[in-house]
Amino acid sequence: MKDNTRNALVCGSTQGIGKASAIALAKNGVNVTLLARNREKLQEVLQELPNNGNQKHHLIVADFQKLEQLQEVVSNHLKAVETIHILINNTGGPAGGPVFSASLEEFDSAFNQHLKANHLLVQILVPTMKKAGFGRIINMISTSVKQPLDGLGVSNTIRGAVANWSKTLANELGQFNITVNNVLPGATNTSRLQQIIENKAKKTGKSIAEITKVMQSQVPMKRFAKPEEIANAVAFLASNKASYINGINLPVDGGRTKSL
Repeated sequence: MKDNTRNALVCGSTQGIGKASAIALAKNGVNVTLLARNREKLQEVLQELPNNGNQKHHLIVADFQKLEQLQEVVSNHLKAVETIHILINNTGGPAGGPVFSASLEEFDSAFNQHLKANHLLVQILVPTMKKAGFGRIINMISTSVKQPLDGLGVSNTIRGAVANWSKTLANELGQFNITVNNVLPGATNTSRLQQIIENKAKKTGKSIAEITKVMQSQVPMKRFAKPEEIANAVAFLASNKASYINGINLPVDGGRTKSL
């Protein structure tokens, strides 16, 4: 099966890594469906997607905190496109803060938005992947899966749960030629990173420039990633070239993570 005969659903695709991943897949000839909660921004990204003249790109609107709405929207869209071969699970991370002071509501919200939403989409889409004899499920998580990050208590906890869910799923679905892999971005130049830098600056009294310099110094390559660099890994894992890669955590972090 060639890339230009495949359909992808890219979540959180109005900005950052999600948008870059949608563009990268479209460049490879994939028919892309954008999913996020802001229709206006989705329409803007839709106009930016590369199109070889034969591709059919779509957008659908849903909120990952509203699971019943998400199920209805995606199920209805599936009736129109029939098959989704590639699923990119991606959504914004939980707010920062120490884990000890996190409320139960914060954990519930993060669990719904990440693990439960991912699981719901998989249950809706995997039957069509099985029928097609091909599937790629790629979860955007974080390097905190390998090395918890200071000040991101809820995120560290939920990301670890998603990684273990993903590995278990990979073991179950591999027999159907469906691979399940996780991309672990390091510090990437997105609005999410800017929020983290601003919060650190407020807490420490240091300038944004100082915080940025310190964070970049912790990366062997001495810079932040571009969203497109993360998207390149996504596009590879979604392609035929990654046909025997299954159940892995792939850090794309410039070497920042200390563990192997």
